[in-house]
Amino acid sequence: MSEDNSPISAREARRLFAGLKGAQGLLLAVSGGPDSVALMWLAARWHRSLARGPRLTVVTIDHGLRPEAAREAREVKRLATGLGLPHRTLRWRGAKPKTGLPAAAREARYRLLVQAARKAGASHVLTAHTRDDQAETLLMRLVRGSGLAGLSAMARLTERDGVVLARPLLDVPKSQLIATLKRAKIGFADDPTNHDAAFTRPRLRALLPQLAAEGGDARSLARLAARLARANAAVEVLTDGAERFLRLRDRGDAPQAGVRSFEAPVFAALPDEVRLRILLRAINAFGHEGPAELGKVESLLAMLDQAIAASSRAPANGRPALKQTLAGALISLAGGRIRIAPAPARRKGGSRVDRGGSWHRPFRDRAVRTP
Repeated sequence: MSEDNSPISAREARRLFAGLKGAQGLLLAVSGGPDSVALMWLAARWHRSLARGPRLTVVTIDHGLRPEAAREAREVKRLATGLGLPHRTLRWRGAKPKTGLPAAAREARYRLLVQAARKAGASHVLTAHTRDDQAETLLMRLVRGSGLAGLSAMARLTERDGVVLARPLLDVPKSQLIATLKRAKIGFADDPTNHDAAFTRPRLRALLPQLAAEGGDARSLARLAARLARANAAVEVLTDGAERFLRLRDRGDAPQAGVRSFEAPVFAALPDEVRLRILLRAINAFGHEGPAELGKVESLLAMLDQAIAASSRAPANGRPALKQTLAGALISLAGGRIRIAPAPARRKGGSRVDRGGSWHRPFRDRAVRTP
């Protein structure tokens, strides 16, 4: 990109959207703020330069949290109509949570956008995340103690329920988008929640000038996220290979339906990060209580290591050396094998009953929570 305060040229816009030319259809998520309005304006400009391109549809989500939101949605519709683009406003209805509101609003937004994309026949949802957003996301996950995957921050392309989420502006600074709109004489809204210190992201955003003075500006933080994403992708490849190796070791054994099983001593010899990911994948595949928390899986791995070491010294005579539940999955160690399967249904009082009839508490009641 050129200087951070220079408008984005037509040639730069073509480069930003080049990979989307063959998409079935593009749904643009436009809130009315400068980033998303610039996304809409740049996408429309790019689309006009094509002899044949994907259909563009603009959607605004009204979360029902601010009285100004309806007016902002109407203004987005006016801008979209002027650009020759169809527009819809979708509302997040129902009760709003008193805690965790930003996360709940984000989940509702993506759910509504994916539904709208399907209805419009669009294969992609485009959001206006910028380099600044990438830097803030990295900081948020850093202070929460995220692992390597979380610190990779946002990817340019992800998938949700069969729809591709694309972030074509992820390498673009917000200042360039504002400069682009000023040159085009296009107005935009300013969401006051972006400056509300009651929320984590605005508080961390306020620290960015101090970090930039020490060399930690948005560009360097986004570069760090990209490097961590590269390392994370490499570890994922290693984990794929380790899973294949564990399956090859079991070639002579008939696999059990609804159970993932592998040799404990072979598993114990793998690198810790790979073993964590193997456990996470299996627990998330067989559990029924949502994704497992990394900190809890780390605690589970430590317990497995202790149980494997103890059982190698003194066999458990056929009894499980370890049996725990986590995120709706049952993890057990018996006969030198680790097995992961769906956990029995929760009983009254938060306990579970295992297949042998003995009671034990779910792992999540004992594990240490991560921040």
